Amino acid sequence: MSRFFTTGSDSESESSLSGDELAAKPAGGNYSKPILLSEDEEDTKRVVRSAKDKRFEELTNLIKTIRNAMKIRDVTKCLEEFELLGKAYGKAKSIVDKEGVPRFYIRILADLEDYLNELWEDKEGKKKMNKNNAKALSTLRQKIRKYNRDYESQITSYKQNPEQSADEDEERKSDDSDGSSSSEEDDDGEGMSAAAFLKKKEPSESRSKYLKKMEEEEEEDSDSDDEDWGSSDSDTDSESDEDDGKYTSLASKFLKKDEDKKTTEKKREEKAKKKHDRKAKKYEDEDDEGGEWEKVKGGAPLVKEKPKMFAKGTEINHAVVVKKLNEILQARGKKGTDRAAQIELLQLLVAIAAENNLGIAMDLKIKFNIVASLYDYNPNLATYMKPEMWKKCLESIDELLDILFANSNIFIGENILEESENLSNFDQPLRVRGCILTLVERMDEEFTKIMQNTDPHSQEYVDHLKDEARVCGIIGRMQSYLQEKGTTEEICRGYLRRVLHTYYKFDYKAHQRQQGPAGDSKSEQDQAENEGEDSAVLMDRLCKYIYAKDRTDRIRTCAILCHIYHHALHSRWFQARDLMLMSHLQDNIQHADPPVQILYNRTMVQLGICAFRQGMIKDAHNALLDIQSSGRAKELLGQGLLMRSMQERNQEQEKVEKRRQVPFHMHINLELLECVYLVSAMLLEIPYMAAHEFDARRRMISKQFHHQLRVGERQPLLGPPESMREHVVAASKAMKMGDWRTCHRFIINEKMNGKVWDLFPEADKVRTMLVQKIQEESLRTYLFTYSSVYDSISMEILSDMFQLDLPTVHSIISKMIINEELMASLDQPTQTVVMHRTEPTAQQNMALQLAEKLGNLVENNERVFDHKQGTYGGYFRDQKDGYRKNEGGYMRRGGYRQQERQANY
Repeated sequence: MSRFFTTGSDSESESSLSGDELAAKPAGGNYSKPILLSEDEEDTKRVVRSAKDKRFEELTNLIKTIRNAMKIRDVTKCLEEFELLGKAYGKAKSIVDKEGVPRFYIRILADLEDYLNELWEDKEGKKKMNKNNAKALSTLRQKIRKYNRDYESQITSYKQNPEQSADEDEERKSDDSDGSSSSEEDDDGEGMSAAAFLKKKEPSESRSKYLKKMEEEEEEDSDSDDEDWGSSDSDTDSESDEDDGKYTSLASKFLKKDEDKKTTEKKREEKAKKKHDRKAKKYEDEDDEGGEWEKVKGGAPLVKEKPKMFAKGTEINHAVVVKKLNEILQARGKKGTDRAAQIELLQLLVAIAAENNLGIAMDLKIKFNIVASLYDYNPNLATYMKPEMWKKCLESIDELLDILFANSNIFIGENILEESENLSNFDQPLRVRGCILTLVERMDEEFTKIMQNTDPHSQEYVDHLKDEARVCGIIGRMQSYLQEKGTTEEICRGYLRRVLHTYYKFDYKAHQRQQGPAGDSKSEQDQAENEGEDSAVLMDRLCKYIYAKDRTDRIRTCAILCHIYHHALHSRWFQARDLMLMSHLQDNIQHADPPVQILYNRTMVQLGICAFRQGMIKDAHNALLDIQSSGRAKELLGQGLLMRSMQERNQEQEKVEKRRQVPFHMHINLELLECVYLVSAMLLEIPYMAAHEFDARRRMISKQFHHQLRVGERQPLLGPPESMREHVVAASKAMKMGDWRTCHRFIINEKMNGKVWDLFPEADKVRTMLVQKIQEESLRTYLFTYSSVYDSISMEILSDMFQLDLPTVHSIISKMIINEELMASLDQPTQTVVMHRTEPTAQQNMALQLAEKLGNLVENNERVFDHKQGTYGGYFRDQKDGYRKNEGGYMRRGGYRQQERQANY
């Protein structure tokens, strides 16, 4: 019977096929069915999907699985699918960069975070969870909070306007489904549609409300799915009716008509509109019931009630206020404490104490705690205070100092215990626990941190720098207070703070007064009178007090270094040099802490620059040698970090080193420093190289200078110099030939003036000194290089060549003769330098070098030969007599073979 029905179906199918389709049948007749393609298969073959559709469909499927897991409270499944979702999103990163982050992805992140927060707050539900789900809940909650930080702005905008995002997704969904076939609509309608799982859900107040909403969405989705089934059925019925009359071939059956497309589009639009109205109505009802939504950031916050200040009818006295103060301070440093609210409560407590006339001591105690709370506002050491907090801090410290100056009967100190405080008994001196010095020191550190963390090339840096005058004013007021009531140690600490704000500043007013009355004005005179004393007098007075009274080596060391720096900055070279030599700091500075070492490096650099300005070229080179030869001047001066591998410095070490950096307005110009060092090395090295040109054992004075010369020699094309180093190298080559004019042009020109020389306070004096040094050293180089050519040379000719006066030329040549650098003598009547011809010629020098090298070679060969013979310079075994001494040392008897055998033995 089965065969009968099979053949019948074959015959029917054959009759309904056209001739071309019958030709496509396989021969033999042994087949059960004609090979026909269903409508679904043909559509899937025709559709060409883009990479965007593939990736977004993958994301959509994973989101669908996550929503299903959320409905059944399977948190473990949510965790697994969330990890897969992150990987799939990573694969789609290139598409997301072009198109932007899809709204449905932002929606699932927001919904999942809200869902997890609700589960976390539901303590009863958490108790009922199994172990795997509870563990997965904490893990996924942490992951989603960390992951959502990158999309915080998108999530916030989505939560502010959820309806718009839902409409956008509906439009995108309808646009994407225009090209799909009816069979695809049927497949989407079998379960939940993708749009249903990507629907917006408002963050709910409780878990039950959230689950109730999800059930309502399921019902809506099922209704819409029924409508979809009904429409597709009607469509198929109409198509089957039209098949009998209109369609004649199989191919034409699958072609859709434009009219069908229009009707389906209209139905979809009406359905989307109804759905949108239904949702809008539901949102309005929820708003009426629950009121406005509260924006929650970063998961479930720790909701803490503000402590009530005082109950009604409470008598406000000292004990009650102190108790309330301690209650507020107990929350200090605890996790979840609102530090801004704590500061507000303390300020409110000050107002309450003032209203009830509890005395100035109580105000002082609370204000001490207000300043301490302002410092604690940023618990991280690396972060700096916000501008508004910084202003509050300065105002609060000014208020404290006003109270202390106005009430001389108040004693403060860190050694005063809280039990021994006197806040209310006005018959005795009032005693308050607190230290104004500690607060001012912390304020100074905060100012340094603000300057370190501000862009030095911005206007904001200039605005912050204006606060330094106020900071110095507070330090000055604190200093005058400590002079009256502070201990010796506190006075030294206060003086050091003042010194640290003074030592690096150039005193232009004092400099102008030293230059003369030119350029002074009334405003400058008034300002100088208001200041009372020059910075030199101030530094001398403060530092000498510290030298005499300080008991800690650190404060004295810092004061000495600042004093030397200030002397060197103002060109007082001999005072600075003598103070450095007398202090012996260079012997023990390696044992000091890093900030003091940075201060020492800065002082040595300033000392070297001062020596250069005074024409002490050798002293300048010696002072700058250690810093510049290391190649880490930027790091040693605390002006930046060099790039290093992570093995040498981890992140914690890098943070610590960044906190040691000097603010930008205290920096020393590194290009000026390098230029001063290279010019000093040039003035020392070029004459030395000319004097020891043929000396094989010539030592280097400056390795860095020689390195720059080698770099210049390696360049294949030598154009005009551009950088500072190229200028110095070109000047060195000119000086080597004795051409001082060319050397002068390379060292002093418009470009070098703008980069280096104009930065000095007395630039003209420095340039004049440089010209003279170049002339003198070029003369010495010329005499060293060409002395073998001359029998005698007139000093007048040398004076004209190098534009030096005769006494200067005479003194230079005399020093060279006395130091045995030049083998010559001076003929005074004729003013002539007579050469003694004792220097070997170039050929003789080469012969001497060859002889020396041959001698070294012979010595090496003899040493190797003795090593092979076994002559080790000690006792050697003899065949018969044991050890035997010879005239030339300790030798062995017997022939070579015998000696070799014994050595091997």
